[in-house]
Amino acid sequence: MSYKIFFSLVFFILAVALLGIYWLGPFTEVSFGFKERNYNFSLNSSNGEVSQFYPKMRFPTSSISYRIEDCPLNKKEDMERSFEFISEKTILGFYSVQNNEEIYVTCDSQSKIEGRLFIAGEGGPTNITQTSNFNVIKQGAITLIKESKCPIPNVGIHELLHVLGFDHSPNPNNIMYEVSRCEQEISQDIIDTINNLYSTPTLADLSIDNASASMHGRYLDVSLTIINNGLKKSENSTVKIYADGDKVKELEIGELEIGYGSKLTLKNTLVLQLNIDELKFVIEYPETELDKINNEVTLSIKK
Repeated sequence: MSYKIFFSLVFFILAVALLGIYWLGPFTEVSFGFKERNYNFSLNSSNGEVSQFYPKMRFPTSSISYRIEDCPLNKKEDMERSFEFISEKTILGFYSVQNNEEIYVTCDSQSKIEGRLFIAGEGGPTNITQTSNFNVIKQGAITLIKESKCPIPNVGIHELLHVLGFDHSPNPNNIMYEVSRCEQEISQDIIDTINNLYSTPTLADLSIDNASASMHGRYLDVSLTIINNGLKKSENSTVKIYADGDKVKELEIGELEIGYGSKLTLKNTLVLQLNIDELKFVIEYPETELDKINNEVTLSIKK
């Protein structure tokens, strides 16, 4: 009788062990790949005569701060008139601050010559963050050298447009021509490009990048990166992972500055479902974004 009990116990242990191996053992490896998706967010670039240094350059908001330092009164007034001029022509607005400015303006009394030409001023972006949507200007700087003698402060306007990302124009009548003349004017394509760029609201835009996954038996390995391609810092968010519609894992993501990302790696996460065909990654973010469609990525079994 004791032998029957012994063999029954051994059989039970073996059955449980085999069942556990069946459920948990990594017999095969299954790799997953992307399903193609089209995203909605797009913005046409200007095809006018004045291009930007890089595509789609803009500050995060249409209200841009500046500080003017070490300038005589006449040059300071010229620069302030330059800000007013662009504000009147476009949807941009500028305001003065004492520190933490986005545009820093200073003056130089020493004449500078390049080739045979006097340099009237220098200006341009000094800090740019590249995202998939925009080249976001964080800071810019202007140095005024020559005082403008024209009815409009064309030197200040020219350098301010450089800070906003605009390159020189080949048209001698354009204010962005490399040699300054009083009769030059701002072209409509510059105005239209500014208004088009800044019509996009200042929102975050979280997206999933470089997602990959593989199954080892019933264990899931995942690697993905969450990136903020928007125009403002993103707040806390959540990433949920689904296997054939059933939630497998939920991960918390902290705040992300513009252009920054967070890489997530999971190893040996147990999945109870059999024969998984599809994995879905979903970012849940409570606020409005530039695009919500790129908050989801679906991976399917590689054939």
